Amino acid sequence: MQTNNNKIFLRGRLAAPPSLSHVNHGVEYLLLPLSVRRLSGAEDTLHVVAARDQLSALSLLETGTPLTVRGEVRTFNNRSGVGSRLVVSVFAKELGQDEGEDENHLELSGTLCKPPILRTTPLGRTICDMIVAANRRYGRADYLPCIAWGSLAYRCGAMGVGDRLALEGRLQSRAYTKEIDGQIQERIAFEVSVMSLTDEDTYDL
Repeated sequence: MQTNNNKIFLRGRLAAPPSLSHVNHGVEYLLLPLSVRRLSGAEDTLHVVAARDQLSALSLLETGTPLTVRGEVRTFNNRSGVGSRLVVSVFAKELGQDEGEDENHLELSGTLCKPPILRTTPLGRTICDMIVAANRRYGRADYLPCIAWGSLAYRCGAMGVGDRLALEGRLQSRAYTKEIDGQIQERIAFEVSVMSLTDEDTYDL
C-alpha cells in the first residue's frame, strides 16, 4: 500500500488548557484545543492530540499560550452516538512555542474514495465536496472531508472515484446545527479547505 503525503503545520494559541483525550498502550494522550486565526479574521478551533511526554519540554500551558504544531491530520469513526460521527484531529509529532503570525498549512495526497459532489451555495458560489483517503504506514488510512471553491471546484468535480489527488490547503472548523429527537444541537465539523492542486511528485515523502 502506497503511503500518502499528510503534513500539517499550525501556529496559534491554546483555546483551553490541555485535557485527557485517551490512553493507548499505556501512553496518555492529551487534547489541546488550538485557535488559529485566518487572514479574514475568523478563527478555527482545531483539536490537537499529543502524548503527555511531548508537553514536558514546554512551559506552562494555559488559555492563550502560543503553540506551534507539526504533525498530520487523522480521522476515526465515533460509534458512541454522541457528537459528530467522523472525528478529525491533528496528531502532533513536534510541539513548540515560538511566536509569530498564525499559520495553518496542510500538504495532502491521496485517492478520491467517493464521487465528488459539485453544488452551488444559496449565494451562487460553486463548491465541490470530496472525501480523500490518505494511507498511513502499516495499512491504515484516514478519510478526510475536503471542500474546493470556484474554478478548483469544477476541476475536482470532474474527477472520479479512484483518481489520485494532491493538494495544499488548510484544516478548518465549521459550526452547524442538527436536529436529533426533536432537539436542535450545535455541532462542529472539520474539513480541509483546498487552496491549490499540486504535483504529487514534488512532495518529499
